[in-house]
Amino acid sequence: MLGYVQIHKPELKVREYEIYQGYYCGVCKYIGSTYGQLPRMALSYDAAFLACLLASVSDDPDEPAREHCIAHHINKKTVIRNRAIEYAGDVMLILAWYKLLDDASDEGKTSAKAVMRLLKPLHRKLRNRYAQLCEGIEWNLAVLGGLEKSKCQSLDQAAESFAKIMEVIFREGSLLLYEDEEQDNLHETFAKIGYHMGKWVYLMDAADDIEDNIETGAYNPLLYRFDWRGEVSGDAAFAEETPEQFRQRIRDSLEFNLYHYLAVLGDEMSALDIKKNNGIIDNIIYFGMNRKTEAVLDKTEKKEEVK
Repeated sequence: MLGYVQIHKPELKVREYEIYQGYYCGVCKYIGSTYGQLPRMALSYDAAFLACLLASVSDDPDEPAREHCIAHHINKKTVIRNRAIEYAGDVMLILAWYKLLDDASDEGKTSAKAVMRLLKPLHRKLRNRYAQLCEGIEWNLAVLGGLEKSKCQSLDQAAESFAKIMEVIFREGSLLLYEDEEQDNLHETFAKIGYHMGKWVYLMDAADDIEDNIETGAYNPLLYRFDWRGEVSGDAAFAEETPEQFRQRIRDSLEFNLYHYLAVLGDEMSALDIKKNNGIIDNIIYFGMNRKTEAVLDKTEKKEEVK
């Protein structure tokens, strides 16, 4: 989820923050004990949210423990373990593999190729375990790759494939944890939450990476949808607008779309019968993601303030 789905700590209660950290540490401990230390590099707080959300509709109470770890070997940290945490850890490693694959193939990064050789047995094991999930991710990544090569100008079309990846991840997690056939509505609700979150994440990443993508020439749907009129052949003398001016020009459209996705996501969240982690989830959806949206939208203003 690219690091955008996080808490807003000032609005979170102390106990809720401890539980949230317990989920994060639980994912980290699970990856380390199951797959070794190197794969821990793939960990992000997105995994904590995925685990918190999937576990939230379970009647089983969490049983936090206090444990030492490599990063915190003096003071014990709260650690939570459950099946949702294990699934979130596995998903992070699966997504990390496809990110390495993209870096190695499109950008030719030798470091990515080296890490892939080390993680290949691990990925083979995860692919066998989550065949349907991996097939869904691979299919949609292929579609997304085709859209990028064709320089697709449609924001909805470009975001659709990533949204479908998130949809698959959330649905498969729901099916794995709650196999009862009578809970079809639950699985569909999780799928919709993943889908709309995916739309928001994709557009956030595109908005956040405008300057980097202009510099590297990497595909960004915003540059094509809104007709970026910047430097020609790297010659600033022919630039019709700066990246900051481009951001200002498209801000209203970005703001409308990003907050629309968040509003729809909030509606879908209300359909869940949440039994625990409610404060954490509300904090992320209604505070954390809103603050991230504001930060990306206000990039131009912050740069001007620094000057």
